[in-house]
Amino acid sequence: MLNIQIISYDLLQVQLEPTTTWGVLRRDVYGPSKYTGLLQASKDILREEGLPGFWRGNVPALLMYMPYTAIQFTVLHKLKTFASGSSKTEDHLHLSPYLSYVSGAIAGCAATVGSYPFDLLRTILASQGEPKVYPDMRSAFIDIIQTRGVRGLYAGLTPTLVEIIPYAGLQFGSYDTFKRSMMAWNRYRYSHLHSGSENDSVSSFQLFLCGFAAGTFSKAACHPLDVVKKRFQIEGLKRHPRYGARIESSTYKGMYHALKEIVAKEGYGGLYKGLFPSLVKSAPAGAVTFVAYEYISDWIGSKAGVE
Repeated sequence: MLNIQIISYDLLQVQLEPTTTWGVLRRDVYGPSKYTGLLQASKDILREEGLPGFWRGNVPALLMYMPYTAIQFTVLHKLKTFASGSSKTEDHLHLSPYLSYVSGAIAGCAATVGSYPFDLLRTILASQGEPKVYPDMRSAFIDIIQTRGVRGLYAGLTPTLVEIIPYAGLQFGSYDTFKRSMMAWNRYRYSHLHSGSENDSVSSFQLFLCGFAAGTFSKAACHPLDVVKKRFQIEGLKRHPRYGARIESSTYKGMYHALKEIVAKEGYGGLYKGLFPSLVKSAPAGAVTFVAYEYISDWIGSKAGVE
């Protein structure tokens, strides 16, 4: 349900991240880009498309989140269980931060590969603007297959994996670090309130705070790579000229070249386009996801212990 509610921020993020480059690359042909900021983009979308416009790309986004989350946490739990020798989440906290980072990175890569076509379709549908080039996900899928083949469904996969490795690694590594710190604080507080007794159990709200902090930190640190990823995904996208010139397929020769071009043409601020809606989306979603993961992992661990 939370993912459905924050799709609108996902749309604004997708709109703002790639837009500036389109205007810079072909300003002489099409003029400035349509969207220049969060408030202006929100007002224009509401006026021109109504409330449903904020949920453009909603279907492929939901189809992406379901397998992505399932694969990510299944792989993560298996890796941590293998490394610690236990399926209980409290035992997973004894793993080193390095192992938490590596486990998160591997799980993120597996989830990305398994759900990537939906991520691509989500970005394309959210970026196309009005009037729509693709009325629905099916038409976008067919056009990609006909014009670029099956490989077209994985356009931008390499920069996406380059982004997801540090992002997922930092997200899970920092979450475990924040959770350990919260447990230490609980032990300290409880021992002072109850004459030396210790209790380091973490409440659901504290888990939420740890997930919120981890989501914010990892997204802010890796956002420039997310900007580059989305610009590779929309290379050659058919789009109405008033939204800015499209990024041709030969614009960027690689991730390093893309980073250099963005900084050269837009300044370092270009690497952080769409950061605010991205954080508004990622932080609470990550928090709720981690709380759910903790309870599901504990349930799986208890079932395994009974058997």
